[in-house]
Amino acid sequence: MSNNPASHIDQGCLKAVFEGTNTVAHPVLQCVQVKPLAGAQGGPERFRVVFSDILNFVQSMLATQVNFHVHEGKLRKGVFVRLKSFQTNTIKNKKIIIVLDLEVLEELGECEKIGVPQPLESKADDVQPQSTTIHTGGFYGNEPQAAPQQQQSLPSRTNTTSSSTAHANIYPIEALSPYGHKWTIKARCTNKSGIKTWHNKNGEGKLFSVNLLDESGEIRGTGFNDQCDALYELFQEGGVYYVSSPCRVQMAKKQFTNLNNDYELTFERDTVVEKAEEQNGVPQVRFNFTSIGDLQTIEKDTTIDTIGILKEVGETSQIVSKTTSKPYDKRELTLVDNSNFSVRLTIWGASATNFDVQPESVVAFKGVKVSDFGGRSLSLLSSGSMTVDPDIDEAHKLKGWYDAQGRTDNFASHANMASMGAAGGRMDPVKSILQVKDENLGMSENTDYFTTKATIVYIKQDTFAYPACLSADCNKKVVQMDEGSWRCEKCDRTHPKPEYRYIMSVNASDHTGQLWLSCFDDVGRMVMGMSADQLMELKENDDKAAGDIFQDATYKTWIFKCRAKMDNFQDQQRVRYQVSGASPQNFSAECNKLSEMIKMYSME
Repeated sequence: MSNNPASHIDQGCLKAVFEGTNTVAHPVLQCVQVKPLAGAQGGPERFRVVFSDILNFVQSMLATQVNFHVHEGKLRKGVFVRLKSFQTNTIKNKKIIIVLDLEVLEELGECEKIGVPQPLESKADDVQPQSTTIHTGGFYGNEPQAAPQQQQSLPSRTNTTSSSTAHANIYPIEALSPYGHKWTIKARCTNKSGIKTWHNKNGEGKLFSVNLLDESGEIRGTGFNDQCDALYELFQEGGVYYVSSPCRVQMAKKQFTNLNNDYELTFERDTVVEKAEEQNGVPQVRFNFTSIGDLQTIEKDTTIDTIGILKEVGETSQIVSKTTSKPYDKRELTLVDNSNFSVRLTIWGASATNFDVQPESVVAFKGVKVSDFGGRSLSLLSSGSMTVDPDIDEAHKLKGWYDAQGRTDNFASHANMASMGAAGGRMDPVKSILQVKDENLGMSENTDYFTTKATIVYIKQDTFAYPACLSADCNKKVVQMDEGSWRCEKCDRTHPKPEYRYIMSVNASDHTGQLWLSCFDDVGRMVMGMSADQLMELKENDDKAAGDIFQDATYKTWIFKCRAKMDNFQDQQRVRYQVSGASPQNFSAECNKLSEMIKMYSME
């Protein structure tokens, strides 16, 4: 711990930040309180943090991508942090900070609250606040803009041009929530769907959707009927737009989007959409790549991004959908990368018929679905996109590798390898939970596999299952349209009821520690002793009996086959532990193992 941690704090910077006179790009503060925020059931987890600069303190809300600092126990009362990216705001005359990125200064240690900081209060005669969002990427520009006189919100920083002056209250997409009212985002349209129509007993209508991207994140926006007519031609892929409230922010329907955002937008009658005069300064696209070699570790039907060298281009062919009897054009591509694996990727419709990319080009795909047909294969979703020879580090490295050696390499295929990861064909090392953490499993570029014996101590009950499509090999989430009517967008079919499937989060413990594990339907059935359909019906009819089932499933020990993989989001890294298989304890095998361990310590 530093001998004098107070000397590192930027005293008085909080007041300067809100007055627009701050000269410290990344202020150092002390955390004096961390508390979870009560939110809507099923909504994203939020934390309230109070920061002090010794003279003043201010309440803050962490953006979801920063929550891992709390989960890992690093952000706690008494520690010191450096704010790397944040946004200021005033809600009901209370000044708050929305933290988009921070660094915990572990070398400074922790201590009791320094000084007697006073709260920052908003006054009626305060000078008009200046923009204070700080971000190293430069999206928000370099000079603050004055907020309109009628606005209470302190705006994010925006580009200093005549058009942006009228949009001073720029919010980062990450900061949008159902609780904000006056906001404007500046974002690039990275994908625009076609106009879709529906007809049912309640009437008919049409809709379209767009994916919007800024430096902080992505969000999906949808326009129905009149808004579809008004906005469809205005939005063009690649264009940059201002979108201003009123615009409904609601929980995202994950079955319709592949974006990593808990919320989505619905354009309303008075929503204002304007094309920005300055089209630069906003990211073109955001990728979270999975290597071709790691596809075997990815669950079927997962949506991912991938990048590879275009090795082969197939001819266009046509298939007829069994569900809709409509013909679809398709083309199969073969991609390779420096994992020395190849994969077959299918593109559809106009993307297939108009495809004219030359072999040996680098192609990045956003929004492809993982299939287990013939091992592992990929399919580009209608909401997905592809970029040829993108100007990004991953593409340059891949091109350099291919030119140096990849052109003459032989590549393994994922064909007929569908069950390798979970069927026990590979002997995964047995690890305690402490070993999993101490050895940083999942922290490298490759997926790590391990087996652990652990006891389930807690099962999250609020989101243990989801309503799935009844069609064979679909399993996509369905949405209830009406009583006795469940709609699957993928199959374009309506079912009288869904089939519930497990997607459980369990906390497992051994003598060395605890770990959160993600379990899917097969493992869920084993753990709960019944199908998710049966448990959901029981929960609806007898909540106490369902609670007893959850209780009975806890404090039982299982042998879990797991994979640990780094999850990257907005330059933040977290390890996700997925269970690929589970089995009850084999006491005979356990005894034999202990016997062999004892023999190792025996003295001759």
